[in-house]
Amino acid sequence: MTPPNAATGYGKLTLSHQMPPAHPFDDDKLKEECGVFGVVGVSNAANFVALGLHALQHRGQEAGGIVTHHPETGFHQARRMGLVRDNFTSAEMIERLPGPIGIGHVRYSTAGNKDQRTEIRDVQPFFGEFSMGGAAIAHNGNITNALSLRRELVERGSIFQSSSDSECIIHLMARSMGQHIPDRMEEALRKVEGAFSVVAMTRTKLIGCRDPLGVRPLVLGKVGDGWVLSSETCALDIIGAEFIREIEAGEMVVITKDGVESHFPFRPAKSRFCIFEHVYFSRPDSQLGGRSVYETREDIGRELAKEAPVEADLVCPVPDSGTPAAIGYSLQSGIPFAMGIVRNNYMGRTFIEPTEQIRNMGVLLKLNVNKALIKGKRVILVDDSVVRGTTSRKIKEMVLDAGAAEVHFRIASPPTAWPCFYGVDTPEREKLLAATMTAEEMRVHLGVDSLKFISLDGLYRAVGEKNGRDSASPAYCDACFSGEYPIPPSDMIKQGFKAKSTVK
Repeated sequence: MTPPNAATGYGKLTLSHQMPPAHPFDDDKLKEECGVFGVVGVSNAANFVALGLHALQHRGQEAGGIVTHHPETGFHQARRMGLVRDNFTSAEMIERLPGPIGIGHVRYSTAGNKDQRTEIRDVQPFFGEFSMGGAAIAHNGNITNALSLRRELVERGSIFQSSSDSECIIHLMARSMGQHIPDRMEEALRKVEGAFSVVAMTRTKLIGCRDPLGVRPLVLGKVGDGWVLSSETCALDIIGAEFIREIEAGEMVVITKDGVESHFPFRPAKSRFCIFEHVYFSRPDSQLGGRSVYETREDIGRELAKEAPVEADLVCPVPDSGTPAAIGYSLQSGIPFAMGIVRNNYMGRTFIEPTEQIRNMGVLLKLNVNKALIKGKRVILVDDSVVRGTTSRKIKEMVLDAGAAEVHFRIASPPTAWPCFYGVDTPEREKLLAATMTAEEMRVHLGVDSLKFISLDGLYRAVGEKNGRDSASPAYCDACFSGEYPIPPSDMIKQGFKAKSTVK
């Protein structure tokens, strides 16, 4: 990185424009949103941020960025396409990002220019220079009124540098008359609709905030004399930080060397945390709501076995996301658990160009059937979800080709019939299998002997709601299953999307 600009303390960037090719077989999963991480009060923030982002890599693999501040040289940043391990782990890179405070972001594009995938201009954190000093911001989630806000801001003279909805927050902050950065951030976020967990920084302050419904996760940790904000607790573990607590729905924390200040700038609302974090998005070694994610997924499998029993010889997970639920199903049913499908862990996003010949090889590049276990057996395959159904059909064919006598699918979530507008990349509704087919039609389409999903009530029981789902006041956001959107997707409704229902 070149020396920072004398006026702003903000260095000129040398950016990589290479984008790893898309994985040719990953279009049948809901894509993780993004991951955010920040730290203050440590000797070298960039080291901690890089490690934290590495632990959060599952939440976004397209790009990443880090911003730090040093009292003598000002703000420094680097943004790169690709994985953290390929871009932010060298000593040379860390030396370019000095200072005791820093934030970072890993991205999967849920908004902006999807046709051309992520561009370097869309990579966060975003930076703004204000009258009281600079500030950087990283956002996990999706702003559902971003198009309306952007149009209004452009008409008033704002010049956008990216196609990301998150940049709206910087422009709203610039138009605020607040005397301090946290005040401006509060005012900006009050105008934003949708889901957001935000980590931001000034020269001396680390700021974290969750939307009023707390749809996206954010946790607080302590490392030595410093403080940490992270999307998940697994990123605290990698740096040896102590988990303190979750940032509450609608809470803003401002952290300095003197400690943590907390307040609630939004109108109080009932929390509606994303239930799919329990099913798939969060790493199994993280904690959510005081519970181990792994144990919750095992409980989902147990509940699924109670609701959808079947006579079989083996319970096999679709690796890796189906493994804890498959173990739970096996324990509850008494049917032996087996790794009937093995994942090739070295099949990365940058493997080879997905030529037509390679595409025709299908999931064999990624998964392989253990024929010695499968042959002649009645097999229960446990997966976390069915989205388009393309991968499920290929896996079924592989298992049958290996000599399975029967194939039964058990899915650790209800049918995904509605798109998410809160930071998860889902296909259009007509491309979701459950939006156009009944469960029996899906079974026939997939060509399996039976297909059963956990019920929405069963999922709620598995995540700790003993009485199931309260239809009048659900404890979670489950719009992708129920079609009931706790935050109206304003921009999409204006474009013609017909929601089943919304709750204001």
